[in-house]
Amino acid sequence: MQDLQTRAREMFAAGVAAADPAAAVARHLPQALADAPGPGGRWHLIALGKAAPAMAAAALAALPAGSPALVVTTRESARTVAGAVVLAAGHPVPDAAGEAAARAVEAALAATLPQDRVLALISGGGSALLPAPVAGVSLPDKATVNRLLLGSGADIGQMNLVRQALSRLKGGGWLRASAAPISALILSDVPGDDLRVIASGPTVAPLGNRADAAAQCHALAIWDSLPASVRAHLSTPEGGLPPLPAAHNILIGSNALSLAAMQAAGAGLAPFALAGDVGAVAAQIATTLAAMAPGQVLVAGGETTVRLVGHGLGGRNQELALRVALAVEAAGLAGTWAFLAGGSDGRDGPTDAAGAVVGPGTLAAMRAAGIDPLARLADNDSYPALASAGALLVTGATGTNVADLAVLLRG
Repeated sequence: MQDLQTRAREMFAAGVAAADPAAAVARHLPQALADAPGPGGRWHLIALGKAAPAMAAAALAALPAGSPALVVTTRESARTVAGAVVLAAGHPVPDAAGEAAARAVEAALAATLPQDRVLALISGGGSALLPAPVAGVSLPDKATVNRLLLGSGADIGQMNLVRQALSRLKGGGWLRASAAPISALILSDVPGDDLRVIASGPTVAPLGNRADAAAQCHALAIWDSLPASVRAHLSTPEGGLPPLPAAHNILIGSNALSLAAMQAAGAGLAPFALAGDVGAVAAQIATTLAAMAPGQVLVAGGETTVRLVGHGLGGRNQELALRVALAVEAAGLAGTWAFLAGGSDGRDGPTDAAGAVVGPGTLAAMRAAGIDPLARLADNDSYPALASAGALLVTGATGTNVADLAVLLRG
């Protein structure tokens, strides 16, 4: 069994390695720098997201010395980047450090001139890292909205539609704030690689308007729980805005590329994606495991959604793994198997784990430790349950983010 789990971890590592942000930036940088500054102009670099430090370091190696550079990332991913100011902020719930970082980004964009050029480096996590609330909405109000969205079962597109409607910088806000043209290198952490969704699309058009965001909040059944300031803003029609300035947006990495690397390492592609309700996906995984041939390995990617009904500690990948273990047990699957689910960024929800690796002995180990896995699942408390069985996947921050990766193996 340990051999299966080891192979699952190795397969996951191959997917993460394929999303190396520095290598991706190096491959696409000549394309981004093709539109050079005009006479007297210079490059300004702004990097945002969990992969921002690595992306910025790779880009600064090719930019003229002294180019202004600002990096905004998570506390887990923060590190010194020579030639850049690095700011760390809260994730997944925005905090005061993020609000200060947003003001720093606005100041950096406001300092540009028409003859300058901005190189934007965008990766996942940016939505929470740069809270720039619209007038009348406070940072605590924004944090409340984030918590409600995270617990509502919303997918990342639904969440970012609402976030964009409440922000000065999301949904093309960088384009409006800059006097200089912007070229962006974008590392995707969302299924389908919709550039409007990644980090809430600071250099692309928004997903919708305030009315669309309000309708989404009603559909998610969180409207009545929103702060009054947020309901008031979303209920107020937008005034006429001029068209967004053009931007040069380049996708440089994605979940699909990581899955391709895992396939090159000997896996097949699963007949499903990690998308939709975590319970439904777990049932699909259990069915797939039962149909797999001995020695077969399958991989999948994406992001599931979890509706929070309890007050426990965990993340979507940990809950998925625990649900798979329970579903396989209920199906009476014989033989050896392993299932791994992990966040490519090394972090699953508000925990220090990337996810979990489970197999035939996982539930027995929990019960031997006095843990009732069903009761823990009902409280969204997968982290301590999996920890009791030694099933957590702990990698530390990986410095990249291309959504979640899963590995299924049969012995």
